[in-house]
Amino acid sequence: MTSEPPSNAAWTRHAVLPVAEMYRADAAAIAAGTPGIVLMENAGRAVVAAIERRYRPRQTLVACGPGINGGDGFVIARLLAERGWPVRLALLTPKSVLKGDAAEAAARCPLPIEPVTLELLAGQSLLVDALFGAGLARPLEGMARSLIEAANARDDLVKVAVDVPSGLSGNTGAALGVALEAELTVTFCRKKPGHLLLPGRMLCGELVVADIGIADEAVAGLLPTLAENGPDLWCRLTPKPRLDGHKYQRGHALVVGGAKTTGAARLAARGALRMGAGLVTVVVPEESLPIYASALEAVMTASLADYDSLLADARRNALLIGPGAGVIDKTAERTLAALRAGKACVLDADALTVFAGQAERLFGAIRGPAVLTPHEGEFTRLFDVTGDKLARARAAAKQSGAVIVLKGGDSVIASPDGRAVINSNAPADLATAGSGDVLAGFVLGLLAQGMPAFEAACAAAWMHGEVAHRLGPGLIAEDLPDNLPDVLRDLRRRTKELR
Repeated sequence: MTSEPPSNAAWTRHAVLPVAEMYRADAAAIAAGTPGIVLMENAGRAVVAAIERRYRPRQTLVACGPGINGGDGFVIARLLAERGWPVRLALLTPKSVLKGDAAEAAARCPLPIEPVTLELLAGQSLLVDALFGAGLARPLEGMARSLIEAANARDDLVKVAVDVPSGLSGNTGAALGVALEAELTVTFCRKKPGHLLLPGRMLCGELVVADIGIADEAVAGLLPTLAENGPDLWCRLTPKPRLDGHKYQRGHALVVGGAKTTGAARLAARGALRMGAGLVTVVVPEESLPIYASALEAVMTASLADYDSLLADARRNALLIGPGAGVIDKTAERTLAALRAGKACVLDADALTVFAGQAERLFGAIRGPAVLTPHEGEFTRLFDVTGDKLARARAAAKQSGAVIVLKGGDSVIASPDGRAVINSNAPADLATAGSGDVLAGFVLGLLAQGMPAFEAACAAAWMHGEVAHRLGPGLIAEDLPDNLPDVLRDLRRRTKELR
C-alpha cells in the first residue's frame, strides 16, 4: 500500500489551516470575485445563526477590536439588533482607526459605538467576543485583558467567541497570558490548529465551523499538509480481509515483553490481534513464559533466546518493543536489531527512554517503516526540539525519519514528509493505566497487515479514541481491544459507501 497524497479531496475537506494559510484562502476567495465585505457579512450572519439556535434574546454586549474580527462584530451587533435583541456595541479603539472592510461594517451598523469599559459588562447576559482573531501573536493587555478577565470571572455570563477566543493563539492553542473561556466559538471555512491543540480545545467550548463562501478550491490550492484526524483520511487504506485469504496473509506481529511488567506487553498483543493481525507472538524472557502463557490464549509466546531467529524470519513482518521491556542495554540492542532487520517497528516507552542522550544511534538504525509513540516525558528525553506541540512533532519526524505520535489529549501524528494530523476525539477517560500500550498494539496490528506507517498511526489513534468515547466513564485498558470490533465494523461499512 502507498500513502495518499496530501492534496486529495479528503485532506481538503478536513484541512486545518494555520493563520497564514487562512489569510491566503481569504485572499483567494476575494481574488475569485467575492468581496471581503461579503465574507464579513457572511461571517457575522453565521455567528448570529449559531447564537439564535442556542439562546433566547437577552442583554448582549458585542465587544469589537480594530481588525477583521471587529468588523465581524459590527455585523453581528447590527443583525442581532434587527432581530430584536437588546444589544450594546463597544469598540476597543477609536472608530477612526478602522480601515477597509471593518470600517465599512462599522458604517453599516446604526448602533451607537461605546468605548470598551468594564462597566459595560454590568447587567449583560451574553458577551460576543470580537476583539481579536486567530492571528493574535502577543499577550492581551490593557482594557482588552481586563475585560476578558472580568468576563471569565462571571459564571452567569454566556461567552461567545468569534473565530477564536481573544487571547488564544490560532497557530499553537496557547493562551497568550489570558484568554476568554468561551461557551461557544464560531470559526470560518476551516479549523485552525489552536482550536484543536490544548489548552485551546478547552477554551473554545463548543466549536462551529461556518461556510462563509470560501470555495474548497481555494483550500485545495494551498496543498494543505495539516488535517484533523478522521476516517476519510485513511479508511480506504485500512486492511480488508479477503474471502480466499488466510491468517498468514494478514501478518505476523511480534511484541517484545519484559520479565516484570507483564501486563503492558499482553495489552499491546491483544490490541494487535483485535486490530486484525493474523498472528501475534509475545517474545519474553524464558523464566516469564509461564506467566504470559497462562494469561494469553490466541496470542502465542516465544522465548527471547530465539529473538535473532525470529527477526530473521521474513514472515514476522512487524514488531513492537518498549512496553514493559525495561530501560536496560538489552532493550536498546533488541530495538536496534529489529530496525536494522527492516521490520515495520513500533517503539514505545522503554524503547524510547533507553536512547535518551543517544538519539542518533536510534535514528541511524531505521531501515523500514517506524512509528514512535512517546508521551511528553519520553519525547523530551529523546528529542531536543522547541516550539509548540505541532512544530515539535514535525521536527522530530523529520529528524528521526519515523512517524511520530506525540500523545496526549491533543495527540499529534507527524510524518517525515511534512504531513501531520491532530487527533481530537480522545476523551479524558483514556488517561488510565495501559491505554498507551493498547494504542501501540493497535498501530502494530495495522502495520502487520501492510498499512502505511503514517496512515496506520492515524487510524490507530482515531480508533483508540472512538472506542474510548463509546465506552465512556469507567473504562479500563482491557476494555479497549475487546470493544474495537464495533468500531471496525462501522468503518468497514463506511469504506464500502465511499467506493
